[in-house]
Amino acid sequence: EALWRRLRAGGARVVPAFLSEEEEALLAREVEPQLQRRRYENEHWDGAIHKYRETEKSRWSKENQAILQRVRDEAFPPGVPQLTLVHVLDLDKTGYIKPHIDSVKFCGCTIAGLSLLSSSVMRLVSEQNPQDWLDLLLERRSLYILRGPARYEFTHEILKDEESFFNGRKVPRDRRISVICRNLPLPPDSS
Repeated sequence: EALWRRLRAGGARVVPAFLSEEEEALLAREVEPQLQRRRYENEHWDGAIHKYRETEKSRWSKENQAILQRVRDEAFPPGVPQLTLVHVLDLDKTGYIKPHIDSVKFCGCTIAGLSLLSSSVMRLVSEQNPQDWLDLLLERRSLYILRGPARYEFTHEILKDEESFFNGRKVPRDRRISVICRNLPLPPDSS
């Protein structure tokens, strides 16, 4: 409970039922053609992702632009410069994301992701004290936001199906698509 309060204060948040079923279907339908042109890869270039496909997308239908604007309004303070490319990550049912901390070279201090098609469990583990960890339930159609300390002081991972439990309850995994908005990294001379 204390760790959850600390992480919430430090920027970990989940908004359940952020999307309606119709909005989820609109997003999935729009990204599916691009994803189907790719095959599932066994290992990501940085070794963090297993059994995945990914793409980046800058052009969206009017309806999906409105959904993504809601994500941005929820996750980013006004005036924060954001990446125009939205990251779309498709994890196979047997896919997972290994513990890692995102590189500061590619995006800034906040990521905001929509969970499509399947619920999953995200685990955050303190880099300084690995006994400090917390599982977040990312229900289908939820929005998760990681910023600041939750992003840079904790690794994050998506658990394998066989490890996917939350508060002792099995969270069955299936294919999962994440639609992720990010802000720009700080310039190298910023502190």
